[in-house]
Amino acid sequence: MSSNIIIVILITSLATYMSRFFGVLTSEKMDIRSKLFRWFNCVAYAILAALIARMVIFPAGVLSESSMFIRLLVLAGAVIIFLATKKNLVYPSVLSPIILALLNNYL
Repeated sequence: MSSNIIIVILITSLATYMSRFFGVLTSEKMDIRSKLFRWFNCVAYAILAALIARMVIFPAGVLSESSMFIRLLVLAGAVIIFLATKKNLVYPSVLSPIILALLNNYL
């Protein structure tokens, strides 16, 4: 393995774990009902929604081989499963790829 790759991995790992460390240090002082915390929460959900929309509308790799209709159908199914299971993320996370594979092979 090239030494440049190892250096890049070490630097990115350091940046990741430093931000997590500072998050742990400041989490005790953070009020979850504060405006700043709610703002960060909204930004995090907005980024997540944008990434999901990008994956559905402009897929890359193997996902681009499935049709837009199937991707939207699986997304709608995942939301329904999420709401039906009292907002549990495990079931839609496990069932969505299975449903996508089945629909891609049989539709």
